[in-house]
Amino acid sequence: MKTILPISIVASMLFFTACTNGTSENKSTGSDSSKMIRPEVTLSNVSQSPDFKDATLTIKEVKAEKAGADSAKINFSFELKNYELKNQTSDHDTKMCNNSDKGQHIHFILDNQPYKALYEPTNSVTLANGTEHYLMAFLSRSYHESIKTKGAAIVYHFKIDEKGNLKKLEDPTTPMIFYSRPKGDYIGKDTANVLFDFYVWNCELSKDGYKVISIVTRPQSDPKVDTLNKWESHFIQNLGTGDSKIALSLIDKDGKKVEGPQTSYERTIHLFAQEPLKK
Repeated sequence: MKTILPISIVASMLFFTACTNGTSENKSTGSDSSKMIRPEVTLSNVSQSPDFKDATLTIKEVKAEKAGADSAKINFSFELKNYELKNQTSDHDTKMCNNSDKGQHIHFILDNQPYKALYEPTNSVTLANGTEHYLMAFLSRSYHESIKTKGAAIVYHFKIDEKGNLKKLEDPTTPMIFYSRPKGDYIGKDTANVLFDFYVWNCELSKDGYKVISIVTRPQSDPKVDTLNKWESHFIQNLGTGDSKIALSLIDKDGKKVEGPQTSYERTIHLFAQEPLKK
C-alpha cells in the first residue's frame, strides 16, 4: 500500500541519486531515448517459501582474545535447532533467483556492513579496542531469503574496551532494520529476479505504524520509490545491467525518519549480462 510522505523525507533519500544520474547523462549524446525505452523497475512478491516456524538461532558463546596491541579477535559460536545448515531449501529450483550452491546458512551482519554467509555455526572477527558494535544474525534459506519467524534471529550489542576485553551491553530496545539483500554481483539469469530482503527488529510494519521506504536507482532512469507497510521479501525486476543503488530507511507513523542506530542503509550492486573479463 502506498503512503504519501513529507517532501523532506523523500528528498533527503533521493539526494544521492543526483550524481549518479547526472554522470550517466553527461556521458550520453544528449538523447534521453535510452531512458524512455527501458522497462520500469518493479517490486514483486516472492512466492510462498517453506516455513521453518520452529527453527531457532541463539548465541552459544562469545569470547575475546588479544589480536595485537590495539585489537581483539572475537570468536562467535551459535546454536541452531530445527534447521540444517548446508541443505538446499526444497523449492530452490523454482524461485528463479540467485541460490547458494553451499545451501542454507546464517547471515552475519556486523555494524551495517554486507553480511557474511556462515555455513558452519561459528565466525571470528578482529575489532579495534575501544569500539562499540551491533551484530544481527539470522537463519537464511539457500537462496538468501531470511527466516522471519520468532526465534530465528538474534541481535547482540557489545563493546571492546581499551584493553581488548569484551563486554556485553544492554539489548537494544529502539526500532531497527538490518539490510540483507541484494548484495554484490549478479550475472546472467540471476539479474532477472534480484531478491530484496531486510530484517525488522523491535517494531512491526503496518499501515498506521512503522514503514520502510525503499529507493531503487539505476543510471538513466528515475528512482523507484516504494513505501512498505508489510515485512515481506520481494524481487526487484527489470534492473537490466550496470550498477544500481538500493536505499532503505525506517520511518515512523508520522512519516519521520526513525532516529537511533541501524535505521537506514545504502548499497550498490553490480549486474552483468555475462561473467566480466578478469584483468
